[in-house]
Amino acid sequence: MKSDPGSDDTFYLPDFCAQRTVLAIVVIVELTAFVLTLARQSGMDFWTDLGRTSLFLLWIGLTLAALLCALRSQLARLSAAAASTVVLLVVAGVVAAVSLTAWLFGQTHTVAASELGWLFPQDGRNFTLRNLWIALVVAGLALRYFYVAQQWRQSVELRAAARVHALQARIRPHFLFNSMNTIAALTRSNPPRAEAAVQDLADLFRATLSDKRDTITLAEELEVARTYQRMEQLRLGERLHVEWKTDELPANALVPGLMIQPLLENAIYHGIEPRPDGGTVTISGEINGDQVTIVVRNPLGPGVSFRDGNRLALANIRERLSLMYGERALMKSGRFDGEYIVTLRFPLLEKPVAPVATAAVGS
Repeated sequence: MKSDPGSDDTFYLPDFCAQRTVLAIVVIVELTAFVLTLARQSGMDFWTDLGRTSLFLLWIGLTLAALLCALRSQLARLSAAAASTVVLLVVAGVVAAVSLTAWLFGQTHTVAASELGWLFPQDGRNFTLRNLWIALVVAGLALRYFYVAQQWRQSVELRAAARVHALQARIRPHFLFNSMNTIAALTRSNPPRAEAAVQDLADLFRATLSDKRDTITLAEELEVARTYQRMEQLRLGERLHVEWKTDELPANALVPGLMIQPLLENAIYHGIEPRPDGGTVTISGEINGDQVTIVVRNPLGPGVSFRDGNRLALANIRERLSLMYGERALMKSGRFDGEYIVTLRFPLLEKPVAPVATAAVGS
């Protein structure tokens, strides 16, 4: 899959401007120097040879990192083949320049006449050509690895996105049918309330049933659940009470759409509706460090039996959390002391806040 021209988000090379990448280069260079020193029998003291080789490779590695960092935006606009060719040319140029510089420095009168002259190569041509061949082979293998790894990551992301869309497609008709049933029940008994429910349903569709976004903010998801509560409140009246204890939750946290609303729907459908006196659904949330926890609890209805719709919704939410957060997400559900409790725990991923432009005020 080819990277989009002008975008570096899908560029297959790592970001050489990042501190972690530079640290990785230093570690790889030192390991390479250690292996080369072990494999080489130069008759030189091991630690002296290791220091000489490490210094030489560090010059090459850090110079390449700086150049590839500076060229990243330009390389990202090229095709993978063209970008790889440019990178190989840069590698060859840097290795040749550093190799010739090391040889020329060793040929200066001051260094050649000192005790340090034997540390530098004596045959500049062979030294440079040998380093060029080694560098091009290693760089070619590295480029191939980076490209294959990037293609694999894109494939995984596309499969995950397709799976999320499929899961959303399964839960949305269920959501729609229950909403339409609520409106149908109100049409004859209370037309004004039915009209309000239709308006709420339209708001819900605009907020969550669009395919333009895979994720929404937690504030938007909570508003969807509150809108659904208003629809059910029209139908159940005073039998339904919902306690919201979500003030501590970060509004900009990113979550998969239709995550809390189906839990509220199940709580009302299985826990409140079967009870003649109704009951209270409690939705609470807190943040501990970089972990967000949301708990939905409801009283168990008389002779409650959990139908397929409930199991489908729970499995659907669990899988979408796993697709978005991986193993860092947790979902638990079960009966405890006369209540049914669902707990969601996932890492905090906040939506970037756009900077607000401020006008300069002249004195």
